[in-house]
Amino acid sequence: MIKTYCLLFGAIFCEVAGTMLLPATQNFSKLFPTLILSIFYLAAFYLLTFVVNKLPIAIVYATWSGLGIFTIAILSYVFFKQNLSWQSILGLFLIVVGVILVNTYNVKI
Repeated sequence: MIKTYCLLFGAIFCEVAGTMLLPATQNFSKLFPTLILSIFYLAAFYLLTFVVNKLPIAIVYATWSGLGIFTIAILSYVFFKQNLSWQSILGLFLIVVGVILVNTYNVKI
């Protein structure tokens, strides 16, 4: 089960890295950033193929998207100086709590 979650976190990392590269592609007009972005997205989906064989797809997608949203919001604040209101921070906190609850009570070992 630990290996499955490591693969899931690897997929989340790849998806977040690809998304963070979107501004660098300049609407996909820059070849190298676009190529790296594509590799990260393909790696994310490749890793997810192993995870969905072990965990329910609803749990996988909720975790992948929830933690991806949380991470991208935090990294956008740090690297792109985008503002986060207290309501946004509260919402991000609730996403993380939801992901924890979904994974704690729906995973059967």
